[in-house]
Amino acid sequence: MTSQTTSAVTPAVRQSSDETRPGGLKKTMRLLYVYTLATGAIYTFLCYWDGIFLSYCGPGTALGFLLMTLMVLPIGFVYAELSAMLPSTGSCLVFNTVGLNKHAGFWSAWLIMCAWLAVPAAGVLGIIDWLNYQFLGNRLTGMTALVVGALCLCVWCVISCLKNVVAGRLQTVMLFVSIAGILITSLMFFFSGHWSLSNFQNFFANANASDYGTALGWIIGCAFLITPYFGFETVPAMVEEGTFPIKDQKKAILGSVLTCGAIYAIFYFAEAGCMDWSSYKFDGAPFITFDTLYAVFGHGGFMGWFVILLGIFGVLFPIGTSVLGFWYSAVRMLYAMGRQNFLPKAFAKCNRYGQPVLPNILILLISIGFLAMQSIRAFFDLMAFACAICYALSSISSIRLAVKHPEWKRPYVTPGGMAMKVLSLIISIVVAFFCTVGIKSQTWAGFAGYMAVGLVLWGLMLVKWHGKDKDSTVWMKTPEGILEY
Repeated sequence: MTSQTTSAVTPAVRQSSDETRPGGLKKTMRLLYVYTLATGAIYTFLCYWDGIFLSYCGPGTALGFLLMTLMVLPIGFVYAELSAMLPSTGSCLVFNTVGLNKHAGFWSAWLIMCAWLAVPAAGVLGIIDWLNYQFLGNRLTGMTALVVGALCLCVWCVISCLKNVVAGRLQTVMLFVSIAGILITSLMFFFSGHWSLSNFQNFFANANASDYGTALGWIIGCAFLITPYFGFETVPAMVEEGTFPIKDQKKAILGSVLTCGAIYAIFYFAEAGCMDWSSYKFDGAPFITFDTLYAVFGHGGFMGWFVILLGIFGVLFPIGTSVLGFWYSAVRMLYAMGRQNFLPKAFAKCNRYGQPVLPNILILLISIGFLAMQSIRAFFDLMAFACAICYALSSISSIRLAVKHPEWKRPYVTPGGMAMKVLSLIISIVVAFFCTVGIKSQTWAGFAGYMAVGLVLWGLMLVKWHGKDKDSTVWMKTPEGILEY
C-alpha cells in the first residue's frame, strides 16, 4: 500500500474522488431524510414477518427485541465512529478496505449487499401474500405473481432514479404514518380486555424448541432477530449527499436503532399479551396480527375495515420504507465499488439527477431473480447471517484502526473506546454462530449461489488489479489523504 496526498494523485484519481464533480452524487439529503431512510430500512415488515418473530421467540418476543437493541447499539457506535472518520459512500467497503485490505472490503460489501438485495424480493413477496390474504383468496400465483412483483420492483427502481428529495419525502410520510398506526394498534391490544400477564406464562415457547430444546431454541430465535435491525449501516451509504455536519451522522445511526427497537418491543408486548400460547401454531405463517385482532374484536363491522387499514400501514408502508432504504443504499454501494475500482467504472455513471444508472438496473434484475426463492423464512435467515458476518469484519477494522492510527481525527468517538469495539466484535460473532446453527438448507443454497456470483466478480477484478492499467488501482479517502491499495 502506498500513501499519497491529494495533490500528488493522478488527475483521473483526483476526479474520481471529487464529490461535487458533474454527474456524481449531489449534496441534497437533510438529516431528517437520512434518519427516515435509515429508520425505514430498519423498520421492518411488522405485520408480515410477525409470524416469524413470534414463532422464534414466543411470548418473550418483546424481550428478544429489547436484548437485540442493546446488542446492536455497540455495533452502531462503531459504525458511527467509522463513518464520521471515513466519510465516503460505501460504508463497510470503505471501513474494511482501509482497516484490513481491499479483499476484505470487497467481500464485506458483497456480504452486506446479500442482505440488502434480498429485501426488495422479500418485500414483493409480502405484498403478493397480503393481496392474496386480504382480497384475492390465494389466486395471485405463478407467472401472474411474478409479473406483479416485477412491476412493483420497477416502481421502486424509478423512484430511486429520481431526485433524493423524492425518496426522502416519500419515506418520511410512509414511516411516520405507519408508526402512528402501529402505536394505535398496540393501544387497542392493551385496552381490549383480553390482554393479561397470564398469557406470558409459557414465556420462552418457540418454534425451534423441538429441535434444540426450549432455552437454546429461544437463543437461536433471538439471534435471528438481528434481521430487523440491519439498516442503520445505510447511513454511511448516503454520507456524501448529506447537507449536515458529519458528526450528526450518529443521530441518524443510533436514533434509527432506538426508534425501531422501542416500537418493536411495545407492539409485540401488546400483541403477545392477547394470545393464547397453548393453542398457537409455531409455523411462522404471516399476518398473525390480523388473526389476533379478529380473535379479540371479532370479524364484523369496524374491525374488517381496520384490518384493511392495518394492512396498508402495517404491511405496505413498512415494506415500502424498508425496500426503498435498502435499494438506495445498495445503489450507492455499487456506485462506490465502480468509482473506486472494485467493479467496472460503468457502475459509477449517474443520470441528470445524480443517481447511479447501472446499479439501479442491476438491483432490479437481481431482485426479480431472488423472487424464485419464494420463502420468507429463507430470506429472513439469509439476511441475519450475512449482516452478522459483515458487522464482525467492520468491528475488526475498527479495532485495527484504533491501534494503527490513533492520531486520525474522529469527529465521533465510540463511548467506552476499545472495550466497546471488542464487545461489538463478540456480539457479531455470537449472533453469526447461532444463526449458523439455525439456518436451513434452502437458505444455504441461496447463499452459495450469491457468493458464487461474487467469486466470479472478485476473480475478474483480481486480473484487473494485477494488470498494467494504473487507473484500475483501488483507492480510498482517509484523514491522511488518498491511499491506494
